[in-house]
Amino acid sequence: MSPSRIPALALAADILAVIVFAAVGRASHAESEALLGLLGTVAPFLVGLLAAWATPYVRSRPAGLRGGAVALAGTVVIGLALRAAFLDRLPLSFAIVTLVTLAVLLLGWRGLSMLVSSRVAHRVR
Repeated sequence: MSPSRIPALALAADILAVIVFAAVGRASHAESEALLGLLGTVAPFLVGLLAAWATPYVRSRPAGLRGGAVALAGTVVIGLALRAAFLDRLPLSFAIVTLVTLAVLLLGWRGLSMLVSSRVAHRVR
C-alpha cells in the first residue's frame, strides 16, 4: 500500500469507528433509527475526532497506537464535553461506556493493523 494513502484510510477507519459506536449505542437503547437521530448522537464525537486529527501528532503517525491514543482522547473528551453542554447532563456510566467502547474501536483496528503488517513483514523475510 502506498504510504500516502495511510492517513486517508486511517481517518476513514476512525470516522467509521465513531459512527459504529453511535449506531450500536442507539440500537442498544432502542432509539429511533432515523438518520437525524444518528447524526445528533455522532456529531459531538466527530467534532472531537476531527479536532484530534487537526494535531500534528495524529497526522504524523495516524495508524500508530500513540496517534490512536491522541485520537481517542480528543474524541472522548471533546465529544463528552459537547454532549454534556447540549444535553445539560452526562451520566458517569455513559462516559465510562463511551471511553471503553471508543478505545476498543479506535485502538483495536490499529492493533490489528500492526499485527497483520508485522506478520506480513516476517513472511517476507
